[in-house]
Amino acid sequence: MLPVAPDFGSRGNVSEPMTITLKEKTQLVVPPSVQRRARLKAGAQLEFKATPGIITIVSKPPVAIDEYTPEQRRIIDARLALADEDVKKGRVYGPFTAKEATRFLRAELKARAKKPKRPR
Repeated sequence: MLPVAPDFGSRGNVSEPMTITLKEKTQLVVPPSVQRRARLKAGAQLEFKATPGIITIVSKPPVAIDEYTPEQRRIIDARLALADEDVKKGRVYGPFTAKEATRFLRAELKARAKKPKRPR
């Protein structure tokens, strides 16, 4: 016996099939109810793939040019440049094994305990 795909109806993830009739001089129109079910909005980019008898339409996510504002990008780039400079000059710690990390942290705690505490 072949497995049967679940039919969740209009409330679930799988929608009910819809039949339309193509006409010679009419463009293919995606009915508004199908657009709503697919959560498509005006301006959405769609990718069409076609094989004999099958057309697959996939919504393309919007392309993010940059997730940061120009000011945020300048700050990030400046901090990355400082980090690169630290690496080049050897002002870095690690990478550590667990034993090395424990040794390093204990040494740091000892060094901090020796320093006089500043009043707040």
